[in-house]
Order: sequence, then C-alpha cells, then structure tokens
Amino acid sequence: MTVAVPEFFVHFVLSDAFSVVGLILAWLGSTVVIERTNVAKPSTHILMETYREQWMVQMVTRNPRIFDSSVLGMMRQGATFFASSCMIAIGGCVALIGGADQITVFASELANTTVAPKIVWEVKILLLMALLANGFLKFVWAVRLFGYCAIVMASTPNDPKNKTTYATAAKAAEIANHAARSFNRGMRSVYFTIAALTWLIGPLPLMLATITTLILIYRREFSSRTRRALAN
Repeated sequence: MTVAVPEFFVHFVLSDAFSVVGLILAWLGSTVVIERTNVAKPSTHILMETYREQWMVQMVTRNPRIFDSSVLGMMRQGATFFASSCMIAIGGCVALIGGADQITVFASELANTTVAPKIVWEVKILLLMALLANGFLKFVWAVRLFGYCAIVMASTPNDPKNKTTYATAAKAAEIANHAARSFNRGMRSVYFTIAALTWLIGPLPLMLATITTLILIYRREFSSRTRRALAN
C-alpha cells in the first residue's frame, strides 16, 4: 500500500524538518521553563509577578491613584504597539505570498541557477504568519486584560479596614499577572518569528538562529543584571 505524499514535501530535505521542529519545541519549551514557579531559581517573569502583587497592596492606600493608572496605561500601550506591529507584519507576509512568483524569479536571477519553487517560499512565509498571528492574539488579549485590571483597581476601596479591600486588590494583581504572561508569550512569538526568517536562507541558518534566540531568552530571564537586581 502506497501512501500519497503531498507534492510540496518533495521540495524539502530532512534538515528542514529537524530545524522547524526544533524551532517549535524551543518556542513551546521556553515558555514552560520560564513560567515554572516552584524552582530554586525563578525567572524574571516569575519575580515580576511578586512585584505586581506588592504593587496592588501599595495601591490600596495611594490616593489619588494617578501613578497606578499611568503605569497601567504604559503597559497597555506597549501591548497595543506590538499588536499593531504584528498586524502590519502579517500584511507584509500576505503581500509576499501574493508575490511568490516574483520572489522565485528574482532568486533565480540572483543565484543564476534554478532555485526552490513557489510552494517552498509560501510554506516558509506561512510559518512566519503563524508565529505572528499567535503573537497578535497574545498581545490583543493582554490589552484586554490590562483593561480588566484597570476596572478592578478602580473598584478597590481606599479604606484598608474594609474587608473587601485587599481581596479586590489581590484580584487586580492576579489579572495583571495574567496580562503580563500573555504579553511575554507574545514577545517570545516575535523573537522566534525573527529566528524563523532565517529559514528563507536555509535549514542550517534556522537552527543557528533558534539556538541564538534560546540563549538570548535564557540570559534575559535567568542571568541578566535585571534579574539579579529583582532577586536581591
């Protein structure tokens, strides 16, 4: 019994499969490692969750809460900016897919030889689109969660003696942490989108870019000066 293989698979080699699977595993695995809580060396992401909880406790007795609203507004603007950037990048990928024929012709003339067919370029661009789409959805959700957090903060009483005050502040902190988690996941999607761009050159550059991205993320989350300052 012969299994039919999709036509575009014949244009890829085994190293392409290894490099793409490695990229996806690195992307998903980094999220698992960074978001672990019960570890001896928590990531910058986990350390910041503690500071957000402390922030909401301090917010209770701050009156007026202009400083708190300003900080939350900056966080929301950052998520909005990256969501817009992802949308623009997705539009650029759609344009590239529409011009895949021209890319193939240009690459053939540049290399003065036969290059990969149109379907290969389209598959590589679709991987970029998938990562960008994930980032866009994460950023949009972060924007919405920051909005929810603002409403819960506004509903938190200024009276520390009110029995609902600190319970409401804790809810605001939890929502802020969920928003930051979504934002950070979106950022990692952007990081690995940049790494995935190198697949347009070949599978080996993709492997090297994936390893470089992992090193960069690990350093920022576990070995940076910022993390040491937060931990101390």
